[in-house]
Amino acid sequence: QKETKLDQGNITESMQQSPSFTTVSSIVNSAVLSDPSCRAPVDLVTVLDVSGSMSGTKLALVKRAMRFVIGSLSPTDRLSIVTFSSSATRVIPLRRMAGEGKQAALEAVNSLVCTGGTNISGGLRKGEKVLQDRRHRNPVASIMLLSDGQDTSTINRRGHSFSPRHRTTINFRGNTNNTGSVRTRTRYGHVQIPVHAFGFGIDHDATTMHSISEESGGTFSFVQAEELVQDAFAQCIGGLLSVVVQDVQLHVSAGSIEGVQLKSIDAGSYENTILDSGRQALVKLGDMYAEEARDVLFELKLPSLQSASLSMDTVSLQCTYTDPVSQQTAQTPPHILSISRPEHIERDMVTTISVEIERQRNRLRTAHTIAEAREMADKGDILGAQKILQAARLQLQNSTALQGGDILSTALEAELTEIQVRMANRYMYETCGRPYLLSAQSSHFRQRATTRGTESGSNVDYQTSSMADMVLRSQKLTASSSSTLAGRRPSLGGSAGEAAGASPLLSPRSSSSTSSHVADNTRRR
Repeated sequence: QKETKLDQGNITESMQQSPSFTTVSSIVNSAVLSDPSCRAPVDLVTVLDVSGSMSGTKLALVKRAMRFVIGSLSPTDRLSIVTFSSSATRVIPLRRMAGEGKQAALEAVNSLVCTGGTNISGGLRKGEKVLQDRRHRNPVASIMLLSDGQDTSTINRRGHSFSPRHRTTINFRGNTNNTGSVRTRTRYGHVQIPVHAFGFGIDHDATTMHSISEESGGTFSFVQAEELVQDAFAQCIGGLLSVVVQDVQLHVSAGSIEGVQLKSIDAGSYENTILDSGRQALVKLGDMYAEEARDVLFELKLPSLQSASLSMDTVSLQCTYTDPVSQQTAQTPPHILSISRPEHIERDMVTTISVEIERQRNRLRTAHTIAEAREMADKGDILGAQKILQAARLQLQNSTALQGGDILSTALEAELTEIQVRMANRYMYETCGRPYLLSAQSSHFRQRATTRGTESGSNVDYQTSSMADMVLRSQKLTASSSSTLAGRRPSLGGSAGEAAGASPLLSPRSSSSTSSHVADNTRRR
């Protein structure tokens, strides 16, 4: 089910005023994958850093995480493994994860060794080419990129930005141009292929990897505690294996009354455009996982009226999307926002404050504040960054939503507190502050769960049931195998948990936070 909901700041406006007010459009995808066998199959390319700095425990942890990924994929899914150090290598092509394909993937993972430098650019290009050269294409496709070091290639020459020469548009014939993000053209239309980047440890190139994920429509996760890399991969896989709509686009049209105008849109990091002098707008929201929601804030300007109106149409909203299984394009029925415009509003009339709008304002203001604080810190102004973070915290604390016990607003306030700790001084910012801020920024702007911090399950603001279940499965596997011998070879014929081949490097962790979130998430949806 795809549902479009509207909420508005002030439910009435005087006909004599020419007011502006804010409305939020909530795109709620309430579909649940009750039968996982009916989901869309995935083409997944993992691009893994095997430079010299990955030797030892780091490589062992990544191998274990990859065995978990292989065990989680079904026979209709396909996996390719690309590695990079000073140069990039396609270790295995896209293979179906059944029988010989799964065995080949496990053997490839077990054979990984570390040497050389960190050519992120070369690894990413090699991963892109795997998807570019596909003859058959599964409906869902993604790249998972992991690195623990500073990029030593040309991708890093322009102040850590994702250079336009690496922003490739891939079309069905395999031709390329340099005008767009990492995208692919299939016979079903224009579908974005996200790169989900994982900064591993405290020495990785967070700015570059965040830029790569943002350009492609993916997310950036900061795996500070290296032993959590399997849980980070599990959360990402849980989302990719639950894609239920693709290429979601929100179409907004002003009402029939002349003078209604869309003044601004805040859709986080999603592409949006205001057209026709504010009479039309388009927001591109990409793929959505089961149970995910997207909230977009609009500021509207309304005209003065000659006479009162009990129901004035302001905007009409409609979503178009593609079903990833049938590849059929569909659209939701139009949803019209109407408000009352009485002749007079009493001065002592209490204005209704929308908690939903305030909640989304809190989210977006926090994300913008995090981005601004990071920019200031990158320029050396740690004190200035702390000041704007503190001001944002106070604003959150005074909000009606937080005072009313809103879970998201409370989590945002706690996150700002955590960020302030991570920016206590220059050293802390460089090692564990910047990547944390970038991951938080990625998560809040996209309304999608990312891994950050030192505890699994500590950042579950947008975690869906599918993600939470996969993380819990990862944690149970780690706990049950903590006493096994290191280097135990996985058996192909076993369960997904057995195929993950655990290592004794981790100690059991509590899963209570994840479990409680799943229950809360179900109630809220």
